[in-house]
Amino acid sequence: MAISKFKATCLAVLERVRRTGRPVLITRFGEPVAEVIPPTPKERPEGWIGSMESTGKITGDIISPVLEDSGWEALAE
Repeated sequence: MAISKFKATCLAVLERVRRTGRPVLITRFGEPVAEVIPPTPKERPEGWIGSMESTGKITGDIISPVLEDSGWEALAE
């Protein structure tokens, strides 16, 4: 692809490379000057489910209510 055409359609060319995964060679006066290639795919950790295990911390009583019975009545008003 000529550099002048690339300059005029840069965003469309980048989108095409992303969508198709095929590189585009940019030329100037018929000589290659650059190549637009798709990025390498992101790697997901294999064991991402459960990866936060043992990172939480319980502070205080998790069974008792936060407020006393009288506190609930004050919130209702």
